Amino acid sequence: MSLSSGLPVFPGTISASGRPATLGVMGGGQLGRMFVHAAQRLGYFTAVLDPDAQSPAGLVSHHHIQTGYADEQGLRQLAALCDAITTEFENVPAGALQALAASRPVAPGAAAVAIAQNRIEEKSHFTASAAESGALAGVSCAPYAAIETEAQLAAVPAGLLPGILKTARMGYDGKGQVRVKTAAELAAAWAGLKQAPCVLEKMLPLKAECSVIVARGWDGRIVSFAPQRNVHVDGILAVTQAYEGNMPAALAQRALAATHAIAKHVGYVGVLCVEFFLVDDGSADGALVVNEMAPRPHNSGHYTMDACDVSQFDLQVHAMAGLPLPQPRQHSPAVMLNLLGDVWLDADGRARTPDWQAVLALPGTHLHLYGKTEARAGRKMGHLNITGADIAAVKATARQAAAILGLPGLEDI
Repeated sequence: MSLSSGLPVFPGTISASGRPATLGVMGGGQLGRMFVHAAQRLGYFTAVLDPDAQSPAGLVSHHHIQTGYADEQGLRQLAALCDAITTEFENVPAGALQALAASRPVAPGAAAVAIAQNRIEEKSHFTASAAESGALAGVSCAPYAAIETEAQLAAVPAGLLPGILKTARMGYDGKGQVRVKTAAELAAAWAGLKQAPCVLEKMLPLKAECSVIVARGWDGRIVSFAPQRNVHVDGILAVTQAYEGNMPAALAQRALAATHAIAKHVGYVGVLCVEFFLVDDGSADGALVVNEMAPRPHNSGHYTMDACDVSQFDLQVHAMAGLPLPQPRQHSPAVMLNLLGDVWLDADGRARTPDWQAVLALPGTHLHLYGKTEARAGRKMGHLNITGADIAAVKATARQAAAILGLPGLEDI
């Protein structure tokens, strides 16, 4: 398959060399594991490139290439095995994806991943998407300033404070972020981040957070899930609420249109998540601010595995392989609870076994664990999806499960 042929990688196809149709993924974490499972359900062979011998995806894949992401021999081996290749996280070197794309379809492409790797470029992309399409009308970035030099630091407008200083690269789950109130705190924080390129974002009065997941094919077709409402605790996603009415209808449509425009502007192929803030601007519903994008399936879309007829990982497989993209249908309201390693630790930090017996006795609970053998505070170990016939019942069950497991973030649902 070439980028220009438009021919799909069909499930169960045997190549002229006798090799089964194989899909590859850069990265062996839980997102890669769930992608591998989705690909294998369709009959594909899979290959994972990840340096960790115990990577969750590598343990369940047909092939595990245990090398670094920029290792030339490993990349050649992956390309030789695979008919198409994707990535499970945005910090895979964009250059590695570009090298793979010389001989194999890669979705998403290096250019899109490179944008998501740099907050400065990401914000420029959001601005350009808005200017080109007009679909982002009423959806803007938070006021910000790029800080890469002492001169830029000195020129930061006072109106951006208080704010959040974020490293331009490698920041996720609250890492690489410092809240600052004054110019002196800003200077100290930038020094503490070793004067790495950063973005200072103005603190806004948040009402809520939400995200939109779309999938875009090689032919430009886009399908999407309805926006989901999220709760973060200490910078890490804790709860996702996915049901009709979880946010005002007009804002939901605006978020969908904005996400479509962002994907189209860069010629995106694959699954894309765009996160938004809902801020208090004095209006009844509030205003949307685009925060960041993730060029991959996202934690906030895990509910799709049990509440929809097609999951985000199914769409990832379809998009990269050139298969038809079905419009997902959500058949049940859902709440997703993120399970961090803290659930396996008592108040004194000692290991314990969560009471799965009590959790799984609750109606509509679906437990997904990632096969990680060591639980650490803050480490993503799994998630729990709760589905049901009506929203009230799902919320009640989610609160019960959270109480059993000692999970935060359920106070307001």
